[in-house]
Amino acid sequence: MTNLETRPTEVICHAEQAHGIEVIGPRDVPLGGPRAMNVRRTLPSRERSLIGAWCFLDHYGPDDVSVTGGMKVAPHPHTGLQTVSWLFTGEIEHRDSAGNHAMVRPGEVNLMTGGRGISHSEISTDATPVLHGAQLWVALPDADRDTAPGFQHYAPEAVTGQGWSACVFLGSLLGSTSPVATFTPLLGAEVSLDAGTTLAVPVDPTFEHGILIDTGAVTVDGVPVGKDVLAYLPPGAATRTIVATEPTRLLLLGGPPFGESIVMWWNFVGRTHEEIVAYRDAWQTQITGHTGTVVADSQDFADGRFGRVLGDHLPPIPAPPLPNNVRLRSRG
Repeated sequence: MTNLETRPTEVICHAEQAHGIEVIGPRDVPLGGPRAMNVRRTLPSRERSLIGAWCFLDHYGPDDVSVTGGMKVAPHPHTGLQTVSWLFTGEIEHRDSAGNHAMVRPGEVNLMTGGRGISHSEISTDATPVLHGAQLWVALPDADRDTAPGFQHYAPEAVTGQGWSACVFLGSLLGSTSPVATFTPLLGAEVSLDAGTTLAVPVDPTFEHGILIDTGAVTVDGVPVGKDVLAYLPPGAATRTIVATEPTRLLLLGGPPFGESIVMWWNFVGRTHEEIVAYRDAWQTQITGHTGTVVADSQDFADGRFGRVLGDHLPPIPAPPLPNNVRLRSRG
């Protein structure tokens, strides 16, 4: 999914701290147009750009597709990252310029590697009355960020215990391990808890973690965390205790501190202002050619770094203007 903000450098999430845990509130971002879906963005925030290699977290829905029109994200580019799509409700059709055509369904992860450059589209299907899920990005380390684009799909089996269940789509947790390959160690899991359940989660103490509450509310090591909020947990603990104060579904993310600074603007992750400018110019050249006007059909734009999304005829999404007289700054 693309970042369709008109000012994609703006970051205004608010965080509060307790016992070393940061509680980050979301900000609303429209995905374009008067009937647009709104997403709740918690990463990046003013206080925190990364949790491990996780660099972007949009949470959306439940969204009444009859009102908003659902998700209709035309071909757009990415560099230097992997996208992770996870749905709770609905169905989305994915196409990309590496030749992949797949469906995103609840409980099944789609991971796309942008690497040196890819373009893709995501369209909710006609059979989807309600859309509800999360879109996440993972920054690629410097040694791997120019890797070839690619795609992986995995449907994890749930692991269960008294009052809880978990689907582990990246990394290892609670006895379940995902086969999906990433370029840094990562954890990604959906965890559901009955009201009153206490779950002591063994975690890697070298990881920092994030807990996003989709529905319900919990305490994490005694700190209250409510719906739509992201809790940041620093490294050091081998166990995190989650107590569900009501029926709850959450995403648990993690990874070792990334250790690199990145420049992230619109749909690009790079290392310098000049790289981002070059990525933007390359995309605009592909979709406008010599006319200066964005093509009406994505099959008509030129060959180049980002390829062409086979089978998608929507007009591609142009990049927003870069901020005037401002250098993009690195974060990390």
